[in-house]
Amino acid sequence: MVGGAHPTKESMRFNNLHDWLTWQETLNPKTIDLGLDRVQTVLHKLGFNNKFICPVITVGGTNGKGSTVAYLEAMLIAAKYKVGSYTSPHIYHYNERIRINGADVDDATLCAAFEQVDQARGEVALTYFEFGTLAALCIFARHNLDAVVLEVGLGGRLDAVNVIDADVSIITTVAIDHTDWLGKDIESIAREKAGIMRADRPVIYGGLRVPKAVRDKAASLHARLLVAGEDYLYQGVGDSQWQLRGNLVFYPDLPRPVLAGGFQLQNAAAAIIALDCLQTDLPVVPAAIMQGLTQARLAGRFQRVAQHPAIYLDVAHNAQAAQALAELLGDEACSGRTLAVVAMLSDKAFDDVIRALAGQVDIWFSAGLGGPRGLSADLMAAAVKAVAGSAKLCAHQTVAEACADALQQATAGDRIIVLGSFHTVAEAGVYLNRQTAMQH
Repeated sequence: MVGGAHPTKESMRFNNLHDWLTWQETLNPKTIDLGLDRVQTVLHKLGFNNKFICPVITVGGTNGKGSTVAYLEAMLIAAKYKVGSYTSPHIYHYNERIRINGADVDDATLCAAFEQVDQARGEVALTYFEFGTLAALCIFARHNLDAVVLEVGLGGRLDAVNVIDADVSIITTVAIDHTDWLGKDIESIAREKAGIMRADRPVIYGGLRVPKAVRDKAASLHARLLVAGEDYLYQGVGDSQWQLRGNLVFYPDLPRPVLAGGFQLQNAAAAIIALDCLQTDLPVVPAAIMQGLTQARLAGRFQRVAQHPAIYLDVAHNAQAAQALAELLGDEACSGRTLAVVAMLSDKAFDDVIRALAGQVDIWFSAGLGGPRGLSADLMAAAVKAVAGSAKLCAHQTVAEACADALQQATAGDRIIVLGSFHTVAEAGVYLNRQTAMQH
């Protein structure tokens, strides 16, 4: 994969990141416009083909993608490899999406890559996500990487990331989400997720119940499908360790993943099995795997950001993620009440999310989200009221107002969980940081 000339600052359409991103939002009239034709066209104009010279791991699935990427990245870095990773969406800064060896790329690097894409695209109306994906590929091409980890944005088959051929694919889970684009049932969604597989290349399925569409796609491509519970087994051993056994590997005493939740064993196991598939080209010793498990970092996944009261941020925005969050809340000791700040996007199954968490939440603080996909404050409040009742509801217009009320009502021993969307977590994080700064 080769790249074109590096643009000079003087020749750029914009010379700051904010202007680039604002303009990209207007380039294609659709926020989400699935399909590979535009990306494929510009990729070739950039002088790239569909393969990297280093191994590529593509991670798709409904939930667990971010955690799986974090483990892969941490293990590869611990093994002294130079790794590029691409994830989405970001929480606070766009730069979070593109990392080299775990470090976010800087504004100047992003702007130069955007200009490179802009000069190559001609009249092609790329979406915001397509522009970013191509920019990431431009940046990775310049860094002489040993490995690239790509997270699918939405679905798989028609997602911009799928323009690159994966050497190993991971499908973490398949659950109901993004039904407007991927289909209304598990098999339809699985068919889209399975689109990231490649012929004669291994694919790992992290969940325990494999949709027929995943098995059928793997069979049609002669892709080696490795399924949790069939081709590899994992189990906890006491409070601090776990085991993983594959066809040719056995790790008897792995440290528990640093990210919270028993379900993280599922994500970590899939990451380790994926690396095992690349051992010939990219050997990773057990010590690096163990180090990576304890050093992975990921914002917004049951992330504790304060102590008194305990405040957690979680991007859970579908029923499966909400059920996992409910388990975490149930497992975590709490002497007081659980206060939940919730705001969601209008295209999510918000009723299912509230139902999944209703048994763990004592008071809901609802809020609205702005933007074209944001659910209004009134509709969010109505959704909570329908499930939990008005006695448990404190309705607000904004996430900041909901956080302020939750903090005011919280007493010793209570905990606050902020959930529902990356946007919700971002707004809450900004508000909480501002409060912390004011106190100092």
